Amino acid sequence: MYEPTPLDEATRLKLPTPVGYHLLIATLDVQEKTTGGVYRPDSMKNAEQTASIIGMVIAVGADAYSDANKFSSGPWCKEGDFVIFRSYSGTRFKIGGKEFRLINDDTVEAVVDDPRGFARA
Repeated sequence: MYEPTPLDEATRLKLPTPVGYHLLIATLDVQEKTTGGVYRPDSMKNAEQTASIIGMVIAVGADAYSDANKFSSGPWCKEGDFVIFRSYSGTRFKIGGKEFRLINDDTVEAVVDDPRGFARA
């Protein structure tokens, strides 16, 4: 259901730098068609984008994963990783029509190699 898309240079230049223990996440685009080939209406794509649970880590704040008691095994993810996080979490914003989120470091619940094929249940 989700599809990674590359960011263009103009969008990259506008991205904010996460501070503290925040991660900057690029949410993945919702595919236009279902696996059965049916086109999703825009309202359904928008609702699914809002409730998205997977994205790519674009940047990590300076204090993220620095609490040795909480993250005794080290950081849970790094820039470039695809991560699963809680639905509706973080501060949502758009740049050039692309949705991003600032989430807390402990909001990450899993790292995945390939986000394609994942869907919110």
